[in-house]
Amino acid sequence: MTEQLIELGALIEAKQPNAVRRVEVINDELIVYIVPASIPEFVEFIRVEPSCQFTQMIDITAIDYPDREKRFVLVYHFLSMVQNLRLRVKADVADGENAPTITDIHPSANWFEREVFDMYGIKFSGHPDLRRLLTDYGFTGHPLRKDFPTTGYVEMRYDEVEKRCIYEPVSLTQEYRQFDFMSPWEGAEYILPGDEKGKT
Repeated sequence: MTEQLIELGALIEAKQPNAVRRVEVINDELIVYIVPASIPEFVEFIRVEPSCQFTQMIDITAIDYPDREKRFVLVYHFLSMVQNLRLRVKADVADGENAPTITDIHPSANWFEREVFDMYGIKFSGHPDLRRLLTDYGFTGHPLRKDFPTTGYVEMRYDEVEKRCIYEPVSLTQEYRQFDFMSPWEGAEYILPGDEKGKT
């Protein structure tokens, strides 16, 4: 399997020299790193090239590396039913840099790109309807960025008096519980809740 992937990676690199930055095979998985501007042309190439035929787009996601100059890595997963192979395509994208859409090639990319935009703030140029998908219309920030606060900025609740949803600053009302991981079967050094009834 590894030799087949190495050969396929070399072929892709040879036929797409302007798009491909490098090719790797890790844990029997072919990973191709490409230039963001070449995404649509590369995706069309791996779809129609007889030695590839990656006709199914499985997923689009991203990874956030806040300390890097190009902060995000766009990750595409493709499947070739003919070759019985999977391909992972990665492209480094800077914060504020647009990535071209592939909705013209794979219409199913529509919602995946909207999800990446919503969660990471990466915009896709040429997308037909780039709106938030998982968060509310007035939501501030992008939840999967590493610098997004774990509690968020605001919380939403339904107000019975006003009969509508209202936004308020986040307030953590429940105290964090302490866990000691003591096994009750091995015997605790203190009385566990409920044991005081048996101690008379």
